[in-house]
Parts: sequence; structure tokens; C-alpha cells
Amino acid sequence: MSSKVQDIKRTRFEALAAYCRQPAALLAAQEVRWLQAYEESILIVVIRDIADGDFSAMLLARDLKERYRWVEMTGFFDSVEETLAAAPDRIEKIYADFGKQRAQGDEKGGPVDFFTPVVPEARLNRDFATVTSSEGYSPAVELIKPMMRWYEDADGNFVEQFQTTGFDTRLWELYMFAALVETGYVLDRKIAMPDFCSRNAFGELCIEATTVNPTRTPTGDLVPPPPLDTPKQMEAFLRHYMPTRYAGPLTTKLGKKYWERDHVKGRPLAFAIQDFHAPNSMVLSRTALPIYLYGRVWDWRRDAQGKLVIVPQRIEEHVWGQTKRVQSGFFSLPGAENVSAVIANASATISKFNRMGLLAGFGSNRVRMVREGTAANPDPNSVAPQVFVHDVNSPDYSETWIEGMDVFHNPHALHPLDPEMLPGAAHHRLDDEGQLVSLIPRWQPFGSVTRISLA
Repeated sequence: MSSKVQDIKRTRFEALAAYCRQPAALLAAQEVRWLQAYEESILIVVIRDIADGDFSAMLLARDLKERYRWVEMTGFFDSVEETLAAAPDRIEKIYADFGKQRAQGDEKGGPVDFFTPVVPEARLNRDFATVTSSEGYSPAVELIKPMMRWYEDADGNFVEQFQTTGFDTRLWELYMFAALVETGYVLDRKIAMPDFCSRNAFGELCIEATTVNPTRTPTGDLVPPPPLDTPKQMEAFLRHYMPTRYAGPLTTKLGKKYWERDHVKGRPLAFAIQDFHAPNSMVLSRTALPIYLYGRVWDWRRDAQGKLVIVPQRIEEHVWGQTKRVQSGFFSLPGAENVSAVIANASATISKFNRMGLLAGFGSNRVRMVREGTAANPDPNSVAPQVFVHDVNSPDYSETWIEGMDVFHNPHALHPLDPEMLPGAAHHRLDDEGQLVSLIPRWQPFGSVTRISLA
């Protein structure tokens, strides 16, 4: 094997080239090794044919829009070693005429670029400016660059909004894009509404993404969130304030009636929502979402033997202040039977992109990260979550895009969503007694803060 060919971690290969996979390939072959040549001009993935056990190597190169795509493959062999021995000749053939070999013939326009400013500096979103200028966030920036090459801007304004008023909203869409690709979906990005019309080897799924955004006064000043200094204030925040905040974007999306569109009819439709109304707000507001969706609160007590008992209670409405009053139970609203589920992930912020970038070897090698947060407690008799502190730079640290995702299933859905369509997420359902029944992965973080330093 040529000295120019080197192994790379699967996480890096995924970050660079996962977007070119086709669903059928996941059923026909298993990827077993990942390599690169000529400073990642060419990627090599060794696959094992599931039917007969033979091995071959697929060679990928960036097309004229800088997207990795298939350009060549070796024959089939009995071992990985034989396969790799046949790869260098193909690699040299491609690299010798690289400009011609990498062209696919269907590229239109130039490479997508999220980071070169398209507006004056004064209009740039503060968080966008911080992320793009900070060495500590260089893993996130370098990770998003290959991802954005595959992101077709169906709306036509993604880049401008990403850099200005819609940074959080567009970041949430990018997260859903990455999670769907990781799960084996192919996306039809020519369709603008809903945001994602996707299919994998097991079916089709449509998703519309939305966010809870900061409230501003008529003069443009931010309205601060309510105080959370006492247990009573926290209870009011979760049972009333946040449900009123979730209600706005979700009922707005419900009013769009996406299910009437031909490309959505008969398919599962999910709304994906993230809370960006205040810094790190999603860490606190996670438990408020099912209260609003199902129109219930879940109190707890201990029985005579000390066993935990969960007591569900209906809640008819959420009231905040003198004027804010919304009906509880989103899934019971007229038309909501067309929504199969609501998706959330409190961990899906710029910090997740930064951690995933670090895992894939992107960005400055001086960046250090420590992740602190809470996660699901495997003890069924505990009301407190696990507390964790993880060194993201540790060789033992791992993370996936879908990790931390919660899928709340609609008990009245006309087209129920099969949990197998989003493997690795936590799936929640309401039973006939009003209990929330959850199928949770072995590791399910609820929310976290990632502390960044430079070595």
C-alpha cells in the first residue's frame, strides 16, 4: 500500500463524506475501514458485501462543489489486505488527472459557503461573529464547512439568516440535517416546505423545524426570562411560562397544514423544536415540553415501602401574566392528529457541533473541552438525574448526532412514527392511564454545558 494512504477515524470520515451515502448501500454492504490519500483529496472506504462476504474499496473525491462523491472502486477480494493492495493504482490514476476525474457533470453553481459574510459586519449576529472569530470554536466551524457543501438552500435565504437574525434557527436546522444523515436518510432539498422530506431504507419521514426565540419589546429590547430563584418560581416556569412559549411556534406550524401537500400526504410528519429564548434555556425547559404536548403534569410521591409512585394529572390551560393563556395538550388540538410526533434535543446547540468537530479532528489542536450536565438515571426509583463531567478530549469520549434526542409520539396520530425510524433517540408515549412511558437508550443526556479552554 502506498505511503500516501493513511487510516482515518470513522468519525472524521462521517463528517467529511456521510452525506453522499445512499440508503440501499447500508443494507447491501458494511463499512469496515476508512482511509485518505493526498491530504484528503481522496477518501477510501473498504466495504464488505453482506451477501457473499467479499471486500472492495470505494474511492471518493470532492466534486466541483467540494462534495465528496464516488469516482472509482476496486474489484472484489477475499480480504481487506488484498483490497487495499489494489487501491494505490486506482488512487494514482485519479490523482494524476484530478480535475477531470472529480467532475461529476451535474454540478450547478459554486460551493456553498456559510461563513464568508454576505452582509455588512454591523449586521452580523453576535454569536455568529463569536463562533467564526474564536479559536475555541474552530472545531465547529471546520466541521460545518464540509457539511454545508451538501446543504441545498431550498428557501434561498439560509446563508444570510445564518449570519444575521436566524443564527439559532438555522443552526437547529443544520443539526436536524446532520442527525438525519447519520441515521441513513437521503433528503430531497429541492422541497422548501416542510424543511426535510427524507427517506431511508425503512421508509419516509417529513420534518418541519422551528424554535422558541427571545421576546423583544416594541423598541427591540430583549425581555428577560422570569426569575428561577425558588421552587415555586421553577414550577411556574415549567408548568405555565414555557408551555406558553412552546405553544406559539408549534401552533403556527400546525396552521401551515403541511399534511395537505402532495409530498407529505400519507407520510409521518414531525415538528422539531428547540428552545433558544435565553442563554442555555434548553437545559432548564426540557421537562416543560411534554407537559404542553400531552396536557398533563406528573407529580411524584413515595409509597409505604419507599417505592417511587408517579401521579399524572390533567392540566387544561397554561396562564402567564395578565394576557397569556393557551390551551394545554397540543396533540389534542384540531388538526394535530396529522402530526406524528414532536422532536427535541436540549443538547443540540453550537457546543454539540464543537464537540463533534473535535471528535472528528477538526479545528485547532489547542482546544480543550469539558462537558458537564445531567443524564437519565437508570435507577427507576430515583427522581434525580445522573450528574456527569466528561473530558471531551479523552480517547474514551464518544458522541453521536442523535444522542440526546427526545421523540414525543402523538397518541392520536393518523400516521404513527415507527421508533425504528429514529434509532438512538429516546421515545416517549402516553399510555391509557396518562403515564409517560419512555424507551430510553442506555446513555441519554438531558442537557449540558461545555467549557472551552486553550492549551
